[in-house]
Order: sequence, then C-alpha cells, then structure tokens
Amino acid sequence: MRYISTRGQAPVLSFEEAMLTGLARDGGLYMPESWPHMSAGEIADLAGAPYEEVAYRVMRPFIGEAFTDTEFRGAIARAYAGFRSTARVPLVQYEAGKFLLELHHGPTLAFKDVAMQLIGQLFDLALTRAGKRVTIVGATSGDTGSAAIEAFRGLSSVDVFILYPHGRVSEVQRRQMTTPVESNVHAIAVEGDFDDCQARVKDMFNDFAFRDTVGLAAVNSINWARVLAQTVYFFTSAVALGAPHRAVSFAVPTGNFGDIFAGYAAKRMGLPVERLIVATNLNDILHRTLETGEYRMEGVHPSISPSMDIQISSNFERLLFDLYDREGAAVALAMDELRARGGFTLPQGALNRLRAEFDSARASEEETSATIAAMFASNGQVICPHTAVGVHAADEVHGTRRIPVVTLATAHAAKFPDAVEAACGQRPALPPHMADLYERPERVQVVANDLETIETLIKDTRT
Repeated sequence: MRYISTRGQAPVLSFEEAMLTGLARDGGLYMPESWPHMSAGEIADLAGAPYEEVAYRVMRPFIGEAFTDTEFRGAIARAYAGFRSTARVPLVQYEAGKFLLELHHGPTLAFKDVAMQLIGQLFDLALTRAGKRVTIVGATSGDTGSAAIEAFRGLSSVDVFILYPHGRVSEVQRRQMTTPVESNVHAIAVEGDFDDCQARVKDMFNDFAFRDTVGLAAVNSINWARVLAQTVYFFTSAVALGAPHRAVSFAVPTGNFGDIFAGYAAKRMGLPVERLIVATNLNDILHRTLETGEYRMEGVHPSISPSMDIQISSNFERLLFDLYDREGAAVALAMDELRARGGFTLPQGALNRLRAEFDSARASEEETSATIAAMFASNGQVICPHTAVGVHAADEVHGTRRIPVVTLATAHAAKFPDAVEAACGQRPALPPHMADLYERPERVQVVANDLETIETLIKDTRT
C-alpha cells in the first residue's frame, strides 16, 4: 500500500513514512493510493469478534510491510488494554432504531483516544527500531491534545507540543493537557481560535528548515493513521446491527471532518453505509457547503460544544480529492482560493457526488441544550454537548426511516459539566481515575499567535 498527497506534488510514501511525516511537503494530506475492499463474507465474519481482532482485520491492508503481524497485533492489544469497557466502544440503544456508539471509554474520555492510543504504540515501535526521536506538534480544539499527551507522555522517542486556543476549551479539557508531569509533553495556549492554532501547525510544516531541524511530526487528524484507526468502530457498530446484510446510517458530530471521513473510508472499503450525516453546531461551514455548494469561512463563534468550533475543516481536503477525481492540481487550486479569498465554490459534479454520500444538519445552542435535556428526561442518558449535536442531526435528517442510525457519542459528559448541568440539571462526575483532576498543578505557557514565537519556544523547550 502506497500513499499519495491530495495536492499531487509530494513523494509517494509507505504507511510508516506517511504516519511519521503527517503533512505532505506540498501542503497536502496523505491518502491511500487505492481503497482496499472487504467482501460481504469478510465483513460478516467480523460478527462477535473482539474489538482488537476487528481492528487488525480492517487496518491490516493499509499497513503494508511497516509492521509484522506480531508487532501490529501487540500494538493494538496495548492500545486498548486500558479502556474501561470490555467492548471498547459499546453500542447503546436509546430509541427504536436509534443508537449511541460510546467512544469515550479511553483514558481521556473522548473518541480521540481510540486512534491516539494506537498511534502512540505505532510511533514508539517505528522510532525505537530506527533509533530516531521526533517532535510532535498538534493543534487541538480540546480533545485531540489531551489524547495525544496521554498517548505519548513519558515515551523516550518523542517530544509533544500541543497548541490550543487560550480560553476556548473546557476546564476539564485544559487540565487534561496542563497537569501531566512528564517532561516530554507540553501545552501551549495560543491567543486566538482553533483555526489559528491549526494554521500555525501547518506553517511549521511548511517551514522546511524548522521542520527538518526538530524532526517535525503530526498526530492530529492530518495524519492518515488517525483516520484509519477511526474506521474500525464504524465496522464494529454496523456489524452489530446486521451488516453486511443490513445498511446502517451514521450521525457524526464533526468540525474538522476527520471522524466522518473515517466513515466514508469504511464505506469505500465495502461497509454498507446508507447515509453519513454531518452534524455541526453554529460553526456550520460544512452544513452550508452541503446546502449551497459554497465552502466559505464566516468566523469562529465560541459555543458549548467547543471541540467543533472550527471553520477550516482540514480533512475535507481528503474528500475533495475523491470528489475531484483525485486531481491534485484541482485540490491545490481550491486550497489556494480558500487561503486567498476565504472560500471556494464546488463544481456541480463534485457537489452532486457530495450530496449523494452525505446529509447534514445544524444545531443551535438552544437546540443542543434542549437535546441534552430531552435525552435525560426520556431515557436517563446524560450526554455531552457534541453528542447532543449528533443526536439532533439524526432526528432532523433521519427521522423515522427504517434503517438504523448510529450517533457517535464522542465525549464523556463530565468533560463539559457546566453546559450539561445547565441543560438537564445533572452535573456529571469525573470517573475515579480522574477524580483529583481539579487539584493537580497546571503547567502551561500562553503565547501570541505568532509563528516565530511558537517555533522558538519549541526549539528551546525540547528535551
């Protein structure tokens, strides 16, 4: 399996090279050269298998010769050993034909753990074998940063620097990033929004002198390995509901388009996905794109679902690559227009293809809170605001269709206690392993939204 850039001008890489590289040197994102296909029989054979076995079978075709079967199976086993559910990602029915896929049973209580715990193991394998050390830099709107720090803390082969928007993540999210004591992990609060953090990370990757000096690598969703690991739970949940003999739809709360793109990848591999529902909060660039064909930024507005407060959805570029018949030059032109003019218009053919695969819905702040309250009143489920956005979208788009719809429950409600309590009167408690989180000392540096300042900080702080 080889990997190519969405912009068509970067070297073709192996899985291991693409994983360690992150962003392509032409500014694009790496994609598999072709989509492996799983037959109906192979998908049916996943029924009843442990999560780790499904992960091995789904991801193995993408790995190539990067790891032996023994190495890969061992990495998967270590990645999920600490999850608090034996199912790893349990499926819970809350209404006739409607389900929550609980992705928050990992160490930091968010879906990012499902991929990040595995990536930490794979990075450590590859870097230790090669005798290398890298500097991981990532941008987060809340959950990616804590998951990355948890996955890489204490590892001898990496330094980790996470940029997050100062004052725009929940207190639990912030403390998960700022309280680890290991010297190789660092939280950087940037005076700006998530898009500013993401832009500075991309700027660092495009500063080749800095990139090569510090051995820059990325583990947020620009890294293909992140998306790949997330495809697994689309398979486990669909098979539990009858796939391949029955189609399933998914409602995915999304800002950066990574999680829902994993669902698209699963569909390309042969999983019978009926509809992929893009669930957005008031920062609704993806919903507007589906409605109008115009991908255009309108500024980021703080919300009670802060992990979705994004206007530049990086992984949408991966979908564009397929919508544009894998013409890298066309993708690069669209990205240039986005940077220069703040947006671009999808050609009609690409828009038709987009609408053939995806639906979308937008949840206001009031609708998000009302959904949290309604879920608690009807079935006792206490859900986080992001999950509520997904449930709202499932209701709006899916309605009473006979095909089951799975909403991805992306985070534990305790990560957003104020918003949840205000909505339903219940203040969710942190699980025992995090009970003292508010008492732990914090370690963080607040910096201006300035590339040179951030690069100097990283160079001077590496261990």
